[in-house]
Amino acid sequence: MKYLGEELALFEGAYNWKNYYASFFKHYLQKKRVLEIGAGLGGTTKFLCNGWQNEWICLEPDKNLSKLIKQKLAINKIPSCCKIITGTIEDIPKTNLYDAIIYIDVIEHIKNDLRELQLAANHLAKNGNLIILAPAHNQLYSPFDKAIGHFRRYNKKSLKAIVPDNLILEKIFYLDSIGSLLSFVNKLFLKQSNPHEEQIAVWDSIVIPLSKVFDKIFLYTLGKSILGIWKCI
Repeated sequence: MKYLGEELALFEGAYNWKNYYASFFKHYLQKKRVLEIGAGLGGTTKFLCNGWQNEWICLEPDKNLSKLIKQKLAINKIPSCCKIITGTIEDIPKTNLYDAIIYIDVIEHIKNDLRELQLAANHLAKNGNLIILAPAHNQLYSPFDKAIGHFRRYNKKSLKAIVPDNLILEKIFYLDSIGSLLSFVNKLFLKQSNPHEEQIAVWDSIVIPLSKVFDKIFLYTLGKSILGIWKCI
């Protein structure tokens, strides 16, 4: 798995985007045991974990990033219910079950995504939820995707195909319709490989509010990201 701290830091302040995608699943995380795969710099942890969870496991394979999360925990920048484990899903004890397992912009970094989710499903408690947010549409795959370690992007068919059959799909849809159009234009004409901090700020402050409106108009059938939620029965 490949992570770049610069990429994670670039999007850490995208609060409109985080508020938007979190609005669709944050209620699944309340007073629960949560396993966050690929916690990175802890930005998603800090945003999604409000301290009301029974337990929040930050699983991060990169030792340097894991160390940074531990430092944030030590100075109370993330809630005390959090625990950091340096490793992958294979390092989680087989008997450990969680009410929610989340992959927020992570599954695209994992080469064998099918096996990853098979292992993850074994750690879901009954009625627990698997929540995946990932970049959408291989047609939008760019040099930036490659540079930051993305093996692929997903559509509904390809994402559903890697989720074990014993999990029941609750919902799957696309987000950020305006962002997807801009990405398509960039790939065809501008061919810019790396976004700048100012561009991320404009995207978060202007494009995301527009997408919130147009996503509803398009019935969540168009977007730069895909969100899927499954339930363990």
